[in-house]
Formats: sequence, structure tokens, C-alpha cells
Amino acid sequence: MKIDFNKNNDGLVPAIIQDAETQKVLMLGYMNKEAFAETKRRKKLVFYSRSKKRLWMKGEESGNTLELQSVKVDCDADTLLFQVKPNGPVCHKNTDTCWSEENKQALGFVGALEETIQQRKNTLPKDSYVASLFKSGINAVAQKVGEEAVEMIIEAKDDKQELFLNESADLFFHYLLLLHAKGNNFNDVLEILQERHKS
Repeated sequence: MKIDFNKNNDGLVPAIIQDAETQKVLMLGYMNKEAFAETKRRKKLVFYSRSKKRLWMKGEESGNTLELQSVKVDCDADTLLFQVKPNGPVCHKNTDTCWSEENKQALGFVGALEETIQQRKNTLPKDSYVASLFKSGINAVAQKVGEEAVEMIIEAKDDKQELFLNESADLFFHYLLLLHAKGNNFNDVLEILQERHKS
């Protein structure tokens, strides 16, 4: 791996730190050759502190270390991307990331959909299908998931791909409703799957 430590005339390159599982960007640090070598040797992230003018291992005081999983260098060979396993909060302000974000799986549209579902659950607007199901109680929501599952299985036996995908979408949507009716969310399920994947 060739890294251009001399490009900026200070011997430092930016190091972007990303959680290997959630893909969340956790922090940005700087490394020189020595910090990079120490990171590879220890299998824990070591940076160069521009304020203290020395090497420092993340978590050397707090214990919140960053375990090295992988490293890549960008196309210009002057920026590093580390994937890590964080042991505790990353920011010195005791937050998961230096942007005060929760270090959870980024779900994109699914996350936005869950926000809408939770809002409907909290406010129960009169003209909302989602709110009407929540008002009907957990049994009604669970029954709807069962109905959608049966419909998806029926479509799976035929060759009409569009109908199968539509029924799959209906099942997934109502499954999200059931999760929220139980006070959970999709990230809770993903965390269990990730733990199973490790074992």
C-alpha cells in the first residue's frame, strides 16, 4: 500500500474512521508514517495529535479503543479510510460519533419510512391507514402481517414477478408496523442478525 505522506509538506494524511458494521463515519484524524505503522502493529487506531505534537492511541485514557478491521487508500494516495470496531463512544464528548449521531445501521428509505410510521403511531391522525391499525390493537396488526405473508406465499408459487414483489412490499411494510406496535424497530432486528453472523 503506497501512501503519499509528503503531499501536504507536513507528513500527515487524513484518516477517515468508519464503523465496519454500521458503515457510519465516526471521526476524522490524522496520521504520519509512525502512527500508521503503530496502527498496523497494535491492530488499534493510533493517530498523530497536531495539538500535542505526538502519537496517541484512541482510547488510551478512556478505554474506548478502535479495533482495526481494514484500511484503504484513496485514488490520490493521500487519504486513508479505516473500517473499525469501536469499543464504546468515539467522541471525547461521549457520543457515538464526532457529529453527535447514533452509531446505528444507516437504513436510507427504510429509516425514513419508520419515522413516518412512528409519527403516525404517536399522533394517530384520523385519516391514516397506519393509525387505524395501531388503534385496532396489537392483534389486528399481527393478523394483518399473517394475511400479507399468506398472500406473498401464494404469489411465490406463480410466475408473476410483479405481483410477488408487490405482496413482498406489503408484508415488509406491515412487519415494520408490527415492530413499532411492539415498541421496537428494524435496527433492533439487524443487531440480532449481526450478532448471529459473528458466531
